[in-house]
Amino acid sequence: MIISGMQKLTLLDYPGKTAAIIFTYGCNFRCPFCHNALLVTGECTDTLSEEEVFAFLEKRKGILDAVCITGGEPTLQKDLKQFILKVRSLGYSVKLDTNGTAPDVLEELLAENLLDYVAMDIKNTPEKYSLTAGADVDINNILKSMEIIKNKAPDYEFRTTVTRELHTEADISAVAELVGRGSKYFLQQFKDSGCLISGGHTAWDVNELHSINKRLLSLSFSTAIRES
Repeated sequence: MIISGMQKLTLLDYPGKTAAIIFTYGCNFRCPFCHNALLVTGECTDTLSEEEVFAFLEKRKGILDAVCITGGEPTLQKDLKQFILKVRSLGYSVKLDTNGTAPDVLEELLAENLLDYVAMDIKNTPEKYSLTAGADVDINNILKSMEIIKNKAPDYEFRTTVTRELHTEADISAVAELVGRGSKYFLQQFKDSGCLISGGHTAWDVNELHSINKRLLSLSFSTAIRES
């Protein structure tokens, strides 16, 4: 597996667990607001070997609870399953971040009980999906992945990074309807990392997001805000 980086500790990415984050290389989306642009565009040339990663994880057994695998887009990695098997053999829980373009991969991993938590990014409404993703997207794969996650993941969340230029309040409400009232759905405030695929994007004011969230909660959606 091509590993572009590792964060040795996070208290935020896996709810309720201490975890390390593994960043995989490459993505099939070009979201203009992506904060990991170097992993997506091919400009990141530094890599870690699996041996380095597993040597670290071996030393942290009993200290860390979990490993979060993110990207880029992890499901593009041909040996993702084998990597997860090694992680789980050390006793770690596994969280996978995905854009949902590979429902067959998700189906296999979940069928074999290899994932404990799945976080899927929902980019926008179906009508604006390709625009927001910066690539042609088969929306049927997105919808299929959502259903697989809802029905088979032990724990999961959906999330949307919202920008002023790409998301209206109506869009946010429509995505909440798509996610459904029984699923955790996070509205993530956009943050300019200084290394975006393209500029010209701005964040919603957090007070506006909280106002939208309050209305969605009143309609029985399980929404929350993640501030930058």
